[in-house]
Amino acid sequence: MFDLSQQEELVLLQDQVRQFGAAVLRERHREFEAAGAVADEARAEYAALGLAGLELPEALDGAGLGAVARVLVLEELGAADPGAALALDALGPALYPLAELGGEAALTRYALPLLGDPEARALLVWGDSERPGRQRRLIEGGRATGTLPWVPAARADLLVVLDAQGAAVIDSGFRLTPLKGSGLRAAGAAELVLDNAPLSMHWRDPAGAARALARWRLSVAALLTGLMRTAAETSREYALQRVAFGKPIAHHQALAFLIADMHSAVDASRILVQEAAWRADAGLPFADAAATAFVEAAEAGMFVTPNALQIFGGQGFMQDLPLEKYLREARTLALMAGGIDLARDLAGAAVADSADGFALSPILAEEP
Repeated sequence: MFDLSQQEELVLLQDQVRQFGAAVLRERHREFEAAGAVADEARAEYAALGLAGLELPEALDGAGLGAVARVLVLEELGAADPGAALALDALGPALYPLAELGGEAALTRYALPLLGDPEARALLVWGDSERPGRQRRLIEGGRATGTLPWVPAARADLLVVLDAQGAAVIDSGFRLTPLKGSGLRAAGAAELVLDNAPLSMHWRDPAGAARALARWRLSVAALLTGLMRTAAETSREYALQRVAFGKPIAHHQALAFLIADMHSAVDASRILVQEAAWRADAGLPFADAAATAFVEAAEAGMFVTPNALQIFGGQGFMQDLPLEKYLREARTLALMAGGIDLARDLAGAAVADSADGFALSPILAEEP
């Protein structure tokens, strides 16, 4: 059965990251946005927590803690500043194709060198689109060519392109042109151009690519869950302080119901993310569960963050408050990992393929 209880070491880790996020990232989020980067002292504190090697195997001097630990950490970082979370992690989701398709040899060759440079950054992009009018495949004939109008990075020392058939590693033949960006500004923003770039390594493994994409979706969904949590809690606190018609606006029925629905959406997203992560750590199929968690988090994000802003009224649109930032970043995160439409296709197919036409939780559907 799916167990929501956490090991003591994970509880302690989550608490440490929550304190770091509140004291360092959230307090300076406008500064990091303006700079398009995270300050060196924040990087040093992040490194001291040992988060960079959280999912690396112990054989490579990593913690080897797995997907559940990662989503717990990312929820706390997302609650503080999702853009900073991306900027602080040298490997980020690029770890997943390297691990799933290349194994320890690829991690040793490509990942470990980046961990020694506090400013190094690996960038993962989705390189496959076959929707009508939007055909694009970055990898063709052993080379990579194409343009992505936006990526959440101003620097990339290593590029990993993931598609439905496999993944490729590229270390030359691409360039980033800085942009202002909208959401996730602390991570940086740029246009990515690949000009007949040679492939340093290319793996063809659809099953491994599906697992890597699923892990990427989980990381984004965890960031979204943390972001929604902060937005919902910030608006709830304001609604308890703002008085209208003789009582806090949170005590008026319509708004009270809305606040409850917002917090329920956060909890639902968290449960789906943690269940899919649990399945990944248990060695069970988890691609459908990860796609469902991503869709739920992306859609809930577009329910929670606009309503959190509206609770503040007109001042919610002002940059004096972070509500407009939460809305921008929820929209931006939903574009990552291939986007919500691709995830919805997989989640919908899982529902259609189920015996009764309704997809129960994979864990709940199994015998204990």
